[in-house]
Amino acid sequence: MRRHMSVTTMAIGVLIALAVVSSMAFSASPSSAIAQGSDQISGIAFFAEPGECNDSDGDGADFALRMTGDLQGCLYVFIQTADCSPSGTYKETGAEIFVGQYNGESGTFETTYQFSAKYEDCSNLGGEKVGRCEHPLLYNTGTGAFDGFTGRLDFKDDIEAGNFPYRGHLQ
Repeated sequence: MRRHMSVTTMAIGVLIALAVVSSMAFSASPSSAIAQGSDQISGIAFFAEPGECNDSDGDGADFALRMTGDLQGCLYVFIQTADCSPSGTYKETGAEIFVGQYNGESGTFETTYQFSAKYEDCSNLGGEKVGRCEHPLLYNTGTGAFDGFTGRLDFKDDIEAGNFPYRGHLQ
């Protein structure tokens, strides 16, 4: 009985080891599979100048960003919540619609976003020290060039240059 127990224990140990190795291989392969099925995108956004972004899809937006790089067009921002803490931490959420081009084809997509920043004067949004935001594309909102796409954009404010570099993926 003792020998049977040792063989069983050893067999279970081997199975556990195989399961661990398999899960490690499996956890590595989805990221490479996703990377192969995703288009990596990047560029720089700027606050739009008056008259630069005037598509009717942006009517009522709090502001617009002019997108350059892989995405060419305008990102209309609709702020839903905003909060300043006494320490100068600012948090904002909202919705957006991008109207423009990707790979020379026109289209639109919608996102939600979460923005966080640190300001010297949070109540007036003055003296930004650092800022970043995440923008997941909303499922099934793409048209034209973005029909069927999912993905996410991430922005990190470049305080010195006064612009907003972005990177992300479309899938």
